[in-house]
Amino acid sequence: MLMIYGMFVFELKTIPFQKISETINYRYPSNNRFGESPATQFIGIGEEKITLSGVLYLEVTGGRVSLEFYKRQADLGISWPLINGSGILLGFYVNESIQTDREEFFNDGTPRKIEFTFSLKKVDPPDVISGADILKLL
Repeated sequence: MLMIYGMFVFELKTIPFQKISETINYRYPSNNRFGESPATQFIGIGEEKITLSGVLYLEVTGGRVSLEFYKRQADLGISWPLINGSGILLGFYVNESIQTDREEFFNDGTPRKIEFTFSLKKVDPPDVISGADILKLL
C-alpha cells in the first residue's frame, strides 16, 4: 500500500502515483510604517496542499476502474483522511482537482496511457461522515 485517501487505497494495482508534491504556505501580513520598512507578523500556517501525479498504463494496471472510483469519492465533496503507507495520518483533505491526459489509444478509443494529477487541500476534520455519503460511492 502506498497511501489511503478516504475509501480509496493507492497501490500498484489501482493508481500507483510516481510523485508527491507538498506545498505549505505561511501567513506573514505586513503593516506599513512611516519612515521604516513594513512590519511583518507571523499569524500561522496557511493552506497546505498535496499533489499526487503519475502515469497509468492500462495493460499493466486496472487503473481505469480505479480512476472512476476515485472520481466518485471526490464527487461527494467531503473531506477524507489521508494516511501514508506507514500508517501515519497526514490530516483530512478535500480533492481540489483531478486532471487526466489520455493518449496512445486502442482501436475502440480506450487509452493505453493516462497521465493524472490529483490536487488535495488540507481542511479541518469533518464533524461526521454519514453512512449515506459512503453509500453514494456504490
